[in-house]
Amino acid sequence: MTRAAAETLAAAAKADLFEIRPETPYTAADLDWTNKNSRSTLEMQDLSCRPALVADQPKMDEYDVIFIGFPIWWGREPSIIDSFAQAQNFIGKRVIPFCTSGGGGFANRAQLEKLIPGVEAHRELGKGAREADVKAWLAELAL
Repeated sequence: MTRAAAETLAAAAKADLFEIRPETPYTAADLDWTNKNSRSTLEMQDLSCRPALVADQPKMDEYDVIFIGFPIWWGREPSIIDSFAQAQNFIGKRVIPFCTSGGGGFANRAQLEKLIPGVEAHRELGKGAREADVKAWLAELAL
């Protein structure tokens, strides 16, 4: 769902697209939020958790506006997004998050705001995000 939303956004904005990937990929078992011992559950219980990223990170100095997309985990961004945010220099950048959710929504922005001061208001894009709706959002953002 997040990939589809990112692809729709990239097409509408005529933007580059980059996937934030962990060094150790998540398995289906890792993502089992009903298992109290799954990797994702354990990561989300520790706000200082920073899963390692793959080495090929984008050069943020090449961009003025950066959209960061992610699925909602436990009401906030996944820890891998925190790893990415902490590894980048967003000074002088316009950072706009977008998220997808199976129903919970982005209830807790505190961690993301701590890592990216000045991060803008987010937009939740569902699995049916249409390019026309995304273009209207971009117009609201003056992009």
